[in-house]
Amino acid sequence: MSLKIRKNRAATLPPNCPVGECMVLLGGAWTPNILWSLSAGPRRFSELRIDVPGISAKVLSTRLKELEEKGAVERRIMPTSPPSVEYSLSELGAEFIPAIHAIVEVGYRLKQRRGVEVVRKETPAAPVPATGG
Repeated sequence: MSLKIRKNRAATLPPNCPVGECMVLLGGAWTPNILWSLSAGPRRFSELRIDVPGISAKVLSTRLKELEEKGAVERRIMPTSPPSVEYSLSELGAEFIPAIHAIVEVGYRLKQRRGVEVVRKETPAAPVPATGG
């Protein structure tokens, strides 16, 4: 005997799902970690390698290029000798920080539910507004 299919009472998502749009940007491995690290202000490549332990230089470089192409990260060449590059959040990138923060909070609660001791790190301050340029 088959079970009757129940009607889904959730609101129907729009045809071009906005969740999918966000996940296109956030979906890459390490992407939320990179955005989170940039939420406290501009960082150089080597600083991001330290901020995101376990990420390879190749993956970090790839993710930064993708995030720059998608408009979430801005790349700025510093007029130093030798030249250095800083990455910062764009306005679009900064819009993701509250969502990532909410996911972090859920993650803490999930760990507590499993009985894992949770050591909270200080969360970054509000995102630094992107400088036009």
